[in-house]
Amino acid sequence: MRKHISIIAAGLLLALSAQARAGELPDWLTGEWLQNAGDRWSEEVWTLPRGGTMIGVGRTGRGESLRGWEVMRIVRAADGSLALHAAPDGGSATIFPAVEQGVRDVTFANPGHDYPQRIRYWREGRLLMAETSKMDGSGAQNWTYSPAGP
Repeated sequence: MRKHISIIAAGLLLALSAQARAGELPDWLTGEWLQNAGDRWSEEVWTLPRGGTMIGVGRTGRGESLRGWEVMRIVRAADGSLALHAAPDGGSATIFPAVEQGVRDVTFANPGHDYPQRIRYWREGRLLMAETSKMDGSGAQNWTYSPAGP
């Protein structure tokens, strides 16, 4: 009986912890992140959360050539919900509301967008992982970023 109560209590604490994180800006995303694969590279930089917003910039390239760039924002609305605003190559921003959030992961989705429809970030130790895909997981592209500094 005591073991069941402990397991139930632990489960409730985990659920409350995850619920408490919902709507919080993902501070674990903060930093300068880099992926190198041969002569191809990808970088993202995310600011500290402040004023209900995190600002991100990203760029990809090959050798010394820039292939693409993006400006991003993660914004907490007045109702506490989060949304990612992504504007690739200087275009108009597309909004991806947060649909799932844990202690070190967040998933944004916009089923009405052509591609991507789902954007997920999560941490594995020191690494920052990212994936873009369709809602059903097809067309997935993955990134494994290391911290750019020491």
